[in-house]
Amino acid sequence: MTDETLQAPNSAGIDYRETLFLPKTDFPMRAGLPQKEPEILARWQRIGLYKRLREEARGRPKYLLHDGPPYANGHLHIGHALNKILKDVITRSLQMLGYDSNYVPGWDCHGLPIEWKIEEEYRAKGLNKDQVAINDFRQECREFAEKWVGIQSEEFQRLGVTGDWDHPYLTMSFKAEAQIARELMKFAETGQLYRGSKPVMWSVVERTALAEAEVEYQDYQSDMIWAKFPVVSEGPLKGAFVVIWTTTPWTIPGNRAISFSSKVAYGLYQVTAAPEGNWAKVGDTFVLADKLADEVLKQAKVEAYERRGTVTSADLAQALAHHPLRDLGYGFNVPLLDGEHVTDEAGTGFVHTAPSHGTEDFEVWTEHQRELEQRGIDPTIPFTVDADGYYTREAPGFEGRRVITSKGEKGDANDAVIKALTAADMLIARGRLKHQYPHSWRSKKPVIFRNTPQWFIAMDRDIGGPGDTLRRRALNAIAATEFTPQTGQNRLRGMIENRPDWVISRQRAWGVPICVFVNRNTGEILRDPKVNERIVQAFEAEGADAWFHEDAASRFLGSEHKLSDWEQVTDILDVWFDSGSTHAFVLEQRDDLKPKRRMEGGEDRVIYLEGSDQHRGWFHSSLLESCGTRGRAPYDEVVTHGFVMAEDGRKMSKSLGNIVAPQDVIRQHGADILRLWVMSADYEDDLKIGPEIIKANVEAYRKLRNTLRYMLGALAEFDESERVPVEEMPELERYILHKLWELDSQVREGYRAYDYRRIYSRLFNFCTIELSAIYFDIRKDALYCDPLSSLRRRACRTVMDALFSCLTAWLAPMIAFTAEEAWLARFPSEDGSVHLRKFPEVPESWRSEEINAKWEAVREVRRVVTGALELERAAKRIGSSLEAAPVVYVSDPKLMAALDGVDLAEIAITSDARLEAGEGPEDAYRLSEVPGVAVVPALAEGRKCARSWKITPEVGSDPEFPDITPRDAEAVREWLGRRQGVASA
Repeated sequence: MTDETLQAPNSAGIDYRETLFLPKTDFPMRAGLPQKEPEILARWQRIGLYKRLREEARGRPKYLLHDGPPYANGHLHIGHALNKILKDVITRSLQMLGYDSNYVPGWDCHGLPIEWKIEEEYRAKGLNKDQVAINDFRQECREFAEKWVGIQSEEFQRLGVTGDWDHPYLTMSFKAEAQIARELMKFAETGQLYRGSKPVMWSVVERTALAEAEVEYQDYQSDMIWAKFPVVSEGPLKGAFVVIWTTTPWTIPGNRAISFSSKVAYGLYQVTAAPEGNWAKVGDTFVLADKLADEVLKQAKVEAYERRGTVTSADLAQALAHHPLRDLGYGFNVPLLDGEHVTDEAGTGFVHTAPSHGTEDFEVWTEHQRELEQRGIDPTIPFTVDADGYYTREAPGFEGRRVITSKGEKGDANDAVIKALTAADMLIARGRLKHQYPHSWRSKKPVIFRNTPQWFIAMDRDIGGPGDTLRRRALNAIAATEFTPQTGQNRLRGMIENRPDWVISRQRAWGVPICVFVNRNTGEILRDPKVNERIVQAFEAEGADAWFHEDAASRFLGSEHKLSDWEQVTDILDVWFDSGSTHAFVLEQRDDLKPKRRMEGGEDRVIYLEGSDQHRGWFHSSLLESCGTRGRAPYDEVVTHGFVMAEDGRKMSKSLGNIVAPQDVIRQHGADILRLWVMSADYEDDLKIGPEIIKANVEAYRKLRNTLRYMLGALAEFDESERVPVEEMPELERYILHKLWELDSQVREGYRAYDYRRIYSRLFNFCTIELSAIYFDIRKDALYCDPLSSLRRRACRTVMDALFSCLTAWLAPMIAFTAEEAWLARFPSEDGSVHLRKFPEVPESWRSEEINAKWEAVREVRRVVTGALELERAAKRIGSSLEAAPVVYVSDPKLMAALDGVDLAEIAITSDARLEAGEGPEDAYRLSEVPGVAVVPALAEGRKCARSWKITPEVGSDPEFPDITPRDAEAVREWLGRRQGVASA
């Protein structure tokens, strides 16, 4: 029924439109979120919402989401929005579940992301960073980070994220830098920190070592070669060639060995036919893995060959070969070493081993070091490539050639090596291969592996006793941690099980220095508590810049140590060490945090939430740092989300024009639309977003908003005196209360499990189906037309009050702005907020399994009636459902019993309805999914009520109001009495 359909003044001289109790609310149908949300944000700031949340939660158990720090180096992208919205929903929902859920935002301010931006500005101006005093350069980095912290803070807050924005943590704060230095000193004190020489991933473009977390894999076209090493030692293999395959020909000058596997079957293969001038010639005998021989000889264009015998592991282990570039200055023997990393799945069954250019190469070389020395082989690892990608003097014949240019392009090294191998007649095949190759995720340029002196944290050194290693501690901590989704646990465990020692040094300027001194004679790290304390105090007062002052060494060493005996390390810490230490200067030092966790006999919990890439990033580094210094993980729970893709499943990129910027969505639709998108998606997997997905969320939001708006209108001037006890309510109200009781446990369990999609889906369906399409639809007549005093109307308004209380609370973490707007529309207040509430306690008295079962059956019957009326309306035999009076046949005894005492006309929103037992006529309307119910449509008989529009013979029964039903007459009479009472008052 709508206002427009009501009749004008009638025979009783009353305009019945005035007597109806239509919804009244100032809550607008059109949200206007882009304009409304900033007003709500300003209000939260004005009333001190964050501070009041802390006051409300004082003394409760703590459930803390520790913020993984984003880099302060640019505007937010849609992935940031996903991350921060999820964090906000977690903290808001845990707060409303009854915990102290304090959120402190933070930023990662050191390292290449920021330093690289400043260098770009230098290059654009034609300036050289190395000509600037290091602390002047560091100050520019600091100012750049400060600028973006401010910008990002505003952008995060615009998403509706509530936290301590006035006091965030910054890794570049003096206090943080001092604590990071303390954490490093702990590793030094326990012997876990050491300086070594190992091959690391190196960015020529950025001139620094990179961690695995700073690398992404992209398609890359490599040169590939099959090279032969002539066996020169006495034995069954003398005169044969061991063949290797590699996609990095430039590493051949660094070759010092060939790796094989004792688990692989090898054979001798002699060429019996080959084209004229072929690199693999008739009579050549190659040592190859049996499984790979056919493919290798095919690549070598061999026309025919014969297997001449089996090669044993003992034969290989005793063999020595010449380096294929022997005549260029590589006059040493190349041993064959048994290596676990070798397989016969691809290549030749042998791995060219350059210990300065690969982790596995390095490991197999050092593992056999004693054996090499016994065989008279020099175990020294050469430095064949320098920091700029040039060959050094230790690559004779190639010095000055370049592997990678400063712009990240392929240099001339590969071509030079391939030409040299060809001239030496040591190639049997070559080609190109497109494959996944590591690139720096900042410069997007390929990296190389090169042997450099670096600082490491050992994974397998004993810390507190035999077997008490960092790796063992980390694995034990993973087992004690809860993961959402559970697959994250296996992923992180696999990474820890197989990871090498942690490279923590970077050859850069902007960061916390590796603030240790090394003895120039012994290489030992200085362990002096007084020196360490002087360093930490200086950092707290001046920041880490203190390390780079000219007099830093003498200042920190003091009079106890000779300056000439000690080397001051100038490398800086990997930023992952910075962010991995945040628990030490945020969770453990802030008075409003400091959780007392399970291992300390407390009940507080700490959650880390980030994208799935952080299993090798922040989750990983935080775990290692905390386990190395405290013997446990810094977190109790780890929650992981996926990445954001375009709605067609492709990666977002400027070239494809499919980037969705959160700022644009907010400007056009509002932040609550973004929040709803996050809630409606399966965040554990990759999420999709684009124009159509946004449009769908706008439509879903409109339906939720209309539900809230309808309740607000229906609850206008609701008074406590109207409230009806549960036991006195009609069954329909009891049914809705039972649904609320069910929802309460589902919502609470969902929020505790971070399963927001399940909560959203259940709430959305409840609002649009159980409420809008059923309950509101059925009770509209009672709300508008029943007397104010009627039990049915008062019970409905009582239930509406419960619905509003629950739904605004349950939706508050999700659509934070709209829930606040709706709450204030009903309870205007200078300082009130829906976010200061806990989730309402739903009484057990609302539960009624019997009524629920009955009304689920009633809903099924109603579906059949509604379907029959839709056909009548489509055929224009009726306009409104109030013109109908269907006959409903029910043959199912259980359904018939469920309909006992139910007013079918009220449920079907018809003027009348008759229930009959039996199958019904053959041509009656039926639904296959609801067997035992048949409907025969019929027109309602009687006159149309001028007030409620029902068609019934009862119209005219009341002589005072001859054009309306007795029910409507009673309502009008009561309305007149109240109006007169108000007038006389």
